[in-house]
This record gives sequence, C-alpha cells and structure tokens, in this order.
Amino acid sequence: MRTKITLACTECKQRNYNTTKDKKTHPDRMETKKYCRFCKTHTNHKETK
Repeated sequence: MRTKITLACTECKQRNYNTTKDKKTHPDRMETKKYCRFCKTHTNHKETK
C-alpha cells in the first residue's frame, strides 16, 4: 500500500513536494536531494508528517 508523504527542505523548512512511497519497502523516513524554489538551489528534502 502506497501512502502520501510531504517533503520539506532541510534549510528553510518549507514543504515543497508531495509524493507517495511504499511503507513495506521503505519503512524509515525518506530523504532526497531536490530543488527548493525558496532557497533557489538544490537541497536535501526530508519526509514530514
């Protein structure tokens, strides 16, 4: 079952992306490098509640 998650920038704490993930294969929090339009650079984005 895929669940909806929100990714937030680790620099400015803005919530930028909505995506889904499979909890069975990735039980821990997701972290990926994505573009933040507020910081205007590529930063790490972590999964939030």
